[in-house]
Amino acid sequence: MNSSKIYIAEGEVPPLSQIGAALDCLAATIESRKSEGRESSYTRILLQGKLDDLCKKVSEEAAEAGLAAKEAEMLNVYSNDEAIIDFAVDHLRYETADIVYHLMVLLSRFNISMDEFAAELNERMTDEERPSGAARLVEGHIKRGK
Repeated sequence: MNSSKIYIAEGEVPPLSQIGAALDCLAATIESRKSEGRESSYTRILLQGKLDDLCKKVSEEAAEAGLAAKEAEMLNVYSNDEAIIDFAVDHLRYETADIVYHLMVLLSRFNISMDEFAAELNERMTDEERPSGAARLVEGHIKRGK
């Protein structure tokens, strides 16, 4: 790993893809909240509550990430204090993780699997960019801007 901000716990073997493993585990946790878990679980409330509440959270988290990015950029330009800049970048990472979580809950609410979502992302790549063996959407399910 090339970041001083992350580590692998001693004795654990890293997965082939850190992001893939993290998203898969989070997706499984979200799915499990649909039918089990505490009634008062935040995820369950988002999954079964009013759709407007979930949509508001997605919008709110996106706005917070945008503001965190602007703050990090401003500090990078106008500050020489590496610790403050680093703190702002950490805050941006935190806010973007909130967006991903809330988007994954939204996808789960509409039974869109991570494989189906990956296929959507894969459709946006050229043949040269797309990984070999990548999931693709069936022709009738490709929607562009609709």
